[in-house]
Amino acid sequence: MTPDISVFRDEHLLEHSDALRSVYVDAFCAPPWNEDEGKATAFLGRLVEDVKRPGFTAAAAFSGPDIVGFATAWTTLAPFPNDRCYPQAAAGLGSLRTTEWLCRAREIDELAVRPAAHGTGVAAELLEAVTADAPEGRSWLLTSVRSSRATAFYRRQGWIQATHPSAEGKGIAVFLGPRHPARVLAAPPL
Repeated sequence: MTPDISVFRDEHLLEHSDALRSVYVDAFCAPPWNEDEGKATAFLGRLVEDVKRPGFTAAAAFSGPDIVGFATAWTTLAPFPNDRCYPQAAAGLGSLRTTEWLCRAREIDELAVRPAAHGTGVAAELLEAVTADAPEGRSWLLTSVRSSRATAFYRRQGWIQATHPSAEGKGIAVFLGPRHPARVLAAPPL
């Protein structure tokens, strides 16, 4: 059965909070992320505020009544934020590129799929659902380089890695979406 993708642009997503938390736990409490369940609770706490962000867009993959994956995104504000992992992104791109490439673009915050749905195309459908109407095709995301599976997935979807953290495999990387006009300007890895 192919999951149905539903797009949300407001607080109606919160009606599925228990299911979203469950997917988050399944996706991120196992290696390589190894988050504890408290992070899933914190995600739901952030989500209550995130649904109010400009350009908020989310997608959920339903298999019957069950959610098997979700993605959340919004428009990155200008000036560029300085909390969470944003300073690492800005350091990797520099001030000018950060402003030009990331501000006022669709920022993918979370993409989570239950392990049982890996390899089914659900993650690709969710990613497309939250980026399809990105401003001028401009979408971007941050991900940890500790997950070669995640970085390989984004590359297969046509995303370009725009920052290249240390060779030790630590840190975060900025990826530009397949329709982002700056993707041709991103420096390839050394």
